[in-house]
Amino acid sequence: MNWRTIIYVISLVSLTVVKALPRSYRDIEEKTSIGQRFSQLQENNFKAIAMIMFAQYVPGGTFGKAVKMAEDVTGLAKRCAAAARDNPDCRKPLDRVFLDTICQEENLPRFTDCCAKKDPERNDCFLSLKNSSRGFIPPFEKPNAEAACKNRSQHQHPLTGHFIYEVSRRHPFLYAPTILSVAIRYDEMTKNCCRSAADPTHNLEECFQRQAPKVVRPVKEDGLRQEHTCGILKKFGERTLKALKLAQISQKFPKADFATVNKLVMDIANMHKDCCRGDMLACMHDREEILHYVCTNQDIISSKIKKCCEKPLLQRSECIVNAEHDDKPADLSPHIREFIEDKEICQRFAQEKDTHLARFLYEYSRRHPEFSAQMLLRIGKGYEDLLKECCKTGAPDNCCSRGEEELKKHIYETESVMKTSCDIYKEKGDYYFQNELLMSFTKKMPQLTSAELIKFTKQMTTIGSKCCQLSQDKLLPCAEENLDLVLGEICRRHLTNPINPGVCHCCSSSYALRRPCMGKLEIDESYVPLSLTPGLFTFHEDLCTTEEEKLQHKKQEMLINLIKYKPQITQEQLTSVTAAFAAMREQCCKEENREACFAREGPELIKGSEKMLSA
Repeated sequence: MNWRTIIYVISLVSLTVVKALPRSYRDIEEKTSIGQRFSQLQENNFKAIAMIMFAQYVPGGTFGKAVKMAEDVTGLAKRCAAAARDNPDCRKPLDRVFLDTICQEENLPRFTDCCAKKDPERNDCFLSLKNSSRGFIPPFEKPNAEAACKNRSQHQHPLTGHFIYEVSRRHPFLYAPTILSVAIRYDEMTKNCCRSAADPTHNLEECFQRQAPKVVRPVKEDGLRQEHTCGILKKFGERTLKALKLAQISQKFPKADFATVNKLVMDIANMHKDCCRGDMLACMHDREEILHYVCTNQDIISSKIKKCCEKPLLQRSECIVNAEHDDKPADLSPHIREFIEDKEICQRFAQEKDTHLARFLYEYSRRHPEFSAQMLLRIGKGYEDLLKECCKTGAPDNCCSRGEEELKKHIYETESVMKTSCDIYKEKGDYYFQNELLMSFTKKMPQLTSAELIKFTKQMTTIGSKCCQLSQDKLLPCAEENLDLVLGEICRRHLTNPINPGVCHCCSSSYALRRPCMGKLEIDESYVPLSLTPGLFTFHEDLCTTEEEKLQHKKQEMLINLIKYKPQITQEQLTSVTAAFAAMREQCCKEENREACFAREGPELIKGSEKMLSA
């Protein structure tokens, strides 16, 4: 089957196909599951989804093996749909069919232990391996433009199918609709760029380089967000995820009533449970049902999503997520004093604790689109703690009234942290702002590699460039919600390879308090500083490069090693060492034999720096 044909058919999938999917294939009688699924999806769509599932479950397998397994399962599904429903394999749940297919394959030693288990433990084992596959596969190399166009014209190689495979194996939790949507964009890119390949004035490589970011961006962004959400669900549980979604939805749809918002929260939480388990078909169906509900109830949900609901299914979700917040109702009071002053408040808290807290978070969030969702969760947690204390027997009558002062204090502290960070960014610019972050995070997390520290602080610097230019009412949501993604990545790194007790506490104790907790971390006292070995600081003529980005990277690696060697370094000591290094570099880069100069002056710089740092 030609994979390009599959992609074009997928792009035309009607809503009725996805609507035909059951809530979960585990809810369907086993005797019709795979055949029914094949009939509803049709061969092209079934095969493409099978390819995604196998690539996500077996990221270390070859493309040929993934194609073979997808074709085997599709063949079985086709037979079951036709006439072979009495075949025992046709009565198996679809997840079991996929896992059986993997376990029957040879040369997949990584899955031997999982395959020895019985369901549902076997499926849980496979899903746990998805978490450990990150970083296991080398980065995807962009296909050679000329070869891609040749393959396209000759129809000899399933280029788009290979692209689906490569994206899926690198993003085991990425939604299938996102992968299919990106594959369509990829195919459009090759079509557009290859169309003019015969034109001698057409720069094929430049065309691919220009259009590739539009293809890759959704993969990176959606993949990170999905992995982030699954991390929250796994570490902090369904209650925390529901609270986060309640705050976000209440901000986006302030005109929607509590019952409507609460329904969306429950549906979205259930969707993420299916998606994070790797239940691909249920995940797709859940998402479509939510989109259908939102778009058929626009009048009570939002006035800002009409154009989104007119888009094709694959584009609709992304459009709604990125749509601006609806306007607040004109009659919405600025305060919610009833949650503090009502005399029946403790009775309601005792009788319906979670519902009462959810109503508070809903009412507060819809009034404050200028706050981040994480900050709203902290406010909700503060309100819960206030009621726990003030509803005790013997609590003073005015106990709840002090909650307002605590709230104002927290809002001021959060806004001050963000303002200070942005002031530093605006003053220093990207490179020096990142260096400030490197100094701070190397002291907090010296166990991270130089590459990891540079990557994470680069991401934080990008947040500064993106958010610090925004108006005050947009700053907090932009900064803290994007920073939360980076901190989530650090915490997932900690789960696979523990960093230190301080990071462990911040990543485990409270989702809402994770950012303030990380901010308060200081020098890791348990860390044993690096020894001053001959290879710790080396100086060569490549320091004379005129490529600023390469030079900055080398300087940052030296800065990290310097702090790992001397975690207690003061700003004055750092300034002195930096100045000495700059003088040596300037001197050696002027000399004819630069390498000899660095070999001579480098050890002298280290000796002098040792004296400065021990003073």
